Amino acid sequence: MVQETQPPFAHSGGRKILFATSEAQPLIKTGGLADVSSGLPEALRQLGHDVRMILPAYPQAVERAREVHTLANVRIPGHAGHCLLLRGLMPGSEVPVYLVHAAGIFDRAGNPYTGHDGHDWPDNAYRYALFCKLATQVALDRVGLAWRPDLVHANDWQTGLLPALLALEPYRPATLFTIHNLAYQGVFDRHTFDSLGLPKRLWSVDGLEFHNRVSFIKGGIALSDWVTTVSPTYAREICSPALGYGLEGLLRHCGQRLTGVLNGIDYATWDPASDPNIPQHYDTQSLDLKVRNRAALQREMGLAEREDALLLGHVGRLVEQKGVDLILSMLPSLLNCEHVQLVMLGSGHPGLECRLREATARYPDRVAARIGYDEGLSHRIEAGSDCFLMPSRFEPCGLNQLYSLRYGTIPIVHRTGGLADTVVDASPTNLMRGTATGFVFDYPDAGKLWYATSRAINLARIRSMWWRKLALTGMAQDFSWTSSAHHYLDLYEGAIAAPIAIPFF
Repeated sequence: MVQETQPPFAHSGGRKILFATSEAQPLIKTGGLADVSSGLPEALRQLGHDVRMILPAYPQAVERAREVHTLANVRIPGHAGHCLLLRGLMPGSEVPVYLVHAAGIFDRAGNPYTGHDGHDWPDNAYRYALFCKLATQVALDRVGLAWRPDLVHANDWQTGLLPALLALEPYRPATLFTIHNLAYQGVFDRHTFDSLGLPKRLWSVDGLEFHNRVSFIKGGIALSDWVTTVSPTYAREICSPALGYGLEGLLRHCGQRLTGVLNGIDYATWDPASDPNIPQHYDTQSLDLKVRNRAALQREMGLAEREDALLLGHVGRLVEQKGVDLILSMLPSLLNCEHVQLVMLGSGHPGLECRLREATARYPDRVAARIGYDEGLSHRIEAGSDCFLMPSRFEPCGLNQLYSLRYGTIPIVHRTGGLADTVVDASPTNLMRGTATGFVFDYPDAGKLWYATSRAINLARIRSMWWRKLALTGMAQDFSWTSSAHHYLDLYEGAIAAPIAIPFF
């Protein structure tokens, strides 16, 4: 067993923070949580705080982390085998990362949550309960690290049991729980609760019980000192039946303890002036060079190389939440415009994948797609597209619209969640004021999406000064992690100063 010490970068006045997550870029990524889990801890470290991450020891994570070694061999009651706590460093960063290894539990190839058939691993409840149990021991300094955090920041349902387990402890760190997407809740039957060996006190309407089932995410919401979501608008939306998924009453009960904090983006990674993934660098002073990325993307994706083309891009999961069906439904109208092209990257629902393949086969010089995920290509789509389509039915925060703004690529978005908070519609008034950054529509259907897209097409057709102004205004926005990190630090202090009273212990 190795004893940890305070790292040299932590200022004497800095806080000690344990950041618990189920994924982090570039160790492993399935969605935006991985980007947040990379950007926020690094921003906190840069501000002088001792932040350490903890996540499962997936094979990709162990392979990609730096200087990985074993710290401790830990026995968790109810688990037949030993658990190993590994330590490494995040790639390109000095943020320490703890990796929880348990033979046969996390060391599975591919997606961390699903098997090769696309279905959830049947033992996910056990896997993430085990992860939370060990993370609890780390948070309470019970594995011999000689390090105890002031606050534990947990994220999404996979870590929802961590604040719940800590709530049972009389002397515990403060807790903050972030909801990245309330649609994924980690709900299992009563038998699963009994099989996990959790304290019986947690089976309560004030704890994990949710309509006679166990809800991991409810534990994080009900038993954390503070709860955040990833945008102010989404914080309001999840307090309504439409997007509360049965938890809207509990969320309303949180009151001022529920706060929306916009995600940031890593401007070192997402910067058109230095991005190694794109063929032509540019910035606000050389925006005209952006068209070379469009030409390169047309060649890469097999589209007709047209200088007069308006290239629309989309990157994301091919699911209804992201409005991919709306994009496909408006294709006939879109392709009536001779110079418009579309490129898409993503994977997801088999029916949507099939419809996308059919569209590319029918319009090979106008529509291109890559089924799957390619990080480098996602950067090239942001740099090479003129507009970026994000017609999400709901979007807690969204990152691609922020990348688009940075790259001078005009976002076309549905007014929901973080999209509403970050994109200003190109109305005549907003264009005149110089505040417009994209095109926004109010209802998620193909007709409204087409109307917003046609507005963009008409403005782009004349390539007026307004189009250039739109792009430059977007590029001037500041959505760096530094601002979000300062906001989180204020919330951390509030959670530390005023922990909640646990109602049933």
